[in-house]
Parts: sequence; structure tokens; C-alpha cells
Amino acid sequence: MELDPLILSRIQFAFVVSFHAIFPVFTIGLASYIAVLEGLCFKTGNPAWTKLSGFWTKVFAVVFGMGVVSGIVMSFQFGTNWSNFAQASANFLGPMLSYEVITAFFLEAAFLGVLLFGRNKVPAGVHLFAAIMVATGTFISSFWILSANSWMQTPAGVELREGVFYVTSWTEAIFNPSFPYRFMHMVLASFLTGGFVVAGVSAWYLLRGREVEANRKALSMCLWLLLIIAPTQAVVGDFHGLSTLEHQPTKVAAMEGNWETSRNVPLLLFAIPDQENQTNHFEIGIPSLASLILTHDWDGEVPGLNEVAVEEQPPVAVVFWSFRIMVGLGVLMILFAITGLLLRPGGRLYEARWYLQGLRFMSITPFIAVLTGWFVTEVGRAPWLVYGMMTHAESVTPSLTGGMALFTLIGYVVVYSLVFSAGVYYLMRVLYVGLEDKDHQENASDRPARPLSAAHVPFEMEPLKSAPAQPANKGGL
Repeated sequence: MELDPLILSRIQFAFVVSFHAIFPVFTIGLASYIAVLEGLCFKTGNPAWTKLSGFWTKVFAVVFGMGVVSGIVMSFQFGTNWSNFAQASANFLGPMLSYEVITAFFLEAAFLGVLLFGRNKVPAGVHLFAAIMVATGTFISSFWILSANSWMQTPAGVELREGVFYVTSWTEAIFNPSFPYRFMHMVLASFLTGGFVVAGVSAWYLLRGREVEANRKALSMCLWLLLIIAPTQAVVGDFHGLSTLEHQPTKVAAMEGNWETSRNVPLLLFAIPDQENQTNHFEIGIPSLASLILTHDWDGEVPGLNEVAVEEQPPVAVVFWSFRIMVGLGVLMILFAITGLLLRPGGRLYEARWYLQGLRFMSITPFIAVLTGWFVTEVGRAPWLVYGMMTHAESVTPSLTGGMALFTLIGYVVVYSLVFSAGVYYLMRVLYVGLEDKDHQENASDRPARPLSAAHVPFEMEPLKSAPAQPANKGGL
């Protein structure tokens, strides 16, 4: 069997990006949360806020380190697997990645050490400022990365001459049509991810009766945030969908499983897309609802996949089901946030074990939603790498062989699996120690040598043991 270097290169990049994406989306939200906690520490001096800030800074250090390790190799793939694209897009993507390094990486590098190792070593105001700067750096980094990726989705401000992109307007290229919606969508996704993870971990500690006061505060804060952010994400998603309908109608057609351009299109809750025969099987839908959502008109026209040639259609089944998983999880997040509001009277929020257990499991859902949303975005533009201007086939390295692509793919899977397993194992150790870290007493002589050492937790510890459950105190914040 002949190995296709194009397919293997796409699988390889999809694997690496998917693996890496779950870390920044968490650290962006978590960095902002830590900055808020540091502000509360500075203003009130309440030791509960100090404990929370110290603990989540440890988690941030571990996740940040895993994100750096998993993401550093992505840029190399532009040269090894996608050299035609790297050469063609260098006039735009080269400066964009440089802007990220200059404005975001330098900022984070300057203040990350102060945040991780500066507590009790620098004035409280300086430590708070460092936390704010690290959080700001994560947003600046996401700005440039999402601008570059959005340009690949909705290219603007460039001309393609003799296989090379030349920038004609930096403003139009940076602030391309899809960028504002995608940037806001990702920022809110980061807050949702950070909020549900903190809520889930806090719920777990409350179930075990550990550091009840501090974890009540953390849970209450997160649920107020989620009550605002989760519905807002749905509204932003609607605007994002309208923008996608205008600029990438084929992607929308794949998301809806709509083969024929028509009006009164139903919202399909279930279907099995059959791309070979250009139809769906076992459809279950709500009449005209897709038209209403996409066009804000019950009789609105929704484009069909038949508007383009079969070879220009994306893999419909992947896009169709990824979109439904993402939306379904988004609805579940909204329901959990509303349920938390209903449980607040009388402090039931902290005593309803079924709800606290549910929050534990909900902590994983934002990561799944982010990945499926990423699949919709990236798979949905196939076969285009730069939408409407350059295909994947035109972008792949000409000299790359199927064997070379397979060898590196296997290498990435093995190495990333080891990194992920070790990172998750160590992260679980940090969570086990929790806020009650009595083994480490920080003093002025501590000089950690690497970010992960900020966690102050040895890699090898005694096997995890369940702490005896203690009843949570009654009452609420």
C-alpha cells in the first residue's frame, strides 16, 4: 500500500495541534483567575485567597510547562511538512509570529518568574503586577495566533502572485473578517475552561471536606462567572456562525449536513451523512430551525454542499458531528451554570452531592468542546489551507515521502504520549496535595531552577489515598 504524505502530514499536524490546544485554552483562563485572586489577596489580606492563589499558581506552572513542550515543535512542521506554504506565506506569517514573540513571549518571560517564585520575596503589589502582566501576555499571544489562523480561514489584505502572498494592507490582513468573532469565541472558551476546571476541583475538595472555606469561595466565584460567560458564548457563537455563512458557506453546509441549497432548512439533531451519495440517512430534525438560526428568518436560504464540486467538499461527517458535540456541551454548560444559581439559596450549592459530583465530570467538557470546535474550524475548510487561494496539496513539501511522514508521526505520538502521561501524573500529585501543602515552607533561600519546580511537589510520592470525608459546613457566601 502506498503511503500518502499529504494525508499523513495532515494527520500529524492535526494530532500535534489538538494535543497542544488544550493547554493554552486552560492557561489563558487560569492566568486571569490567578490575577483576580492576587488582587483579592492584595486588597483583603484574607488567607483563603492567598491559599487559592498559591495553589492554582502551582497548577498553572505545570500546565504552562506542558504547553510549551507540546507546542514548540509545531513551527518546525511548517518547514518539514508544509514548506511550500511556509515559503508562500512568509511575508505575512513571518512577521505575525515575530510580533507574538516580541509582545507576548518577552512579557511573559519577564514576569513569569516573579509570579511563580516571587511570593514573599517581592512586595505584594509587585507580585500582583506580575500576575496581571502574565495574564495580559496570554491574551496578546492568542491575539496574534488567532489573527494568523483567521487569515487562513478568511484571507484578506494580500495578493497571490506567482505562488507567493504579498501583503497589500496589514490592517485588513490582521483584522480579517473572521478574526473578531474567533478571537472573542476563543477568549470566552478559555474562561469557560478555567472556570469549569476550578469549579470541578473545588467541588471535589468540598466532597472530601478539605479547605472548605477557601474552596467555597472558589466555587462561588466560578459559578457566577460561568453564569455570565456560558450564555454569552452562545451569543458570540451565533455571530460567528453568521460570519462563517457569509465567508465560508461550504463549511456551514457541512456543519448542517445540508446537501441542496434550499429554504426552510431543518436543524438536524441526528443524521448519518453519506458523502459518496450526497445525502443523509436517518434524519431527525426540527423543521425550519436551521434557517432561523443561520439567517434569522424561518424561510431563510441555506447553501448546500452541491454548490461546489465533490473534491472541494470537506469531510462532512467529521464536521457535522463535531459541531453537534460542541453545541451540545455548550448547552450542558449553560444548564449547569443555571442550576448552580438555583441551588444558592440556603447554601444547597455546597451540600448537593449530586451537583458537586456533576461539576467534577463537567471539568473535562470544555476541553472536548474546544477540540471539537477546532475540528469544525480546521476540517471544515478542507481542501483549502488558505481558504479559496491555496489547497493542502499545493502546500505540502514536494520532496516529502509517505515513509518519512509516517516515521515522524509515530515519533510524535510516542513522545507526546510520554509527555502527557508524565504531566498528568504529576498534575494529579499537585491536586492530591491541594491547598494543604504543609510539607513545603517557602523561605527566602528557595531558588527553584525551572517552572515546574514552582509546584513544590516531588514527582514520586506515596500512592494516592482517599482522605476521610468530612461534612461540609452549612451556609453560603
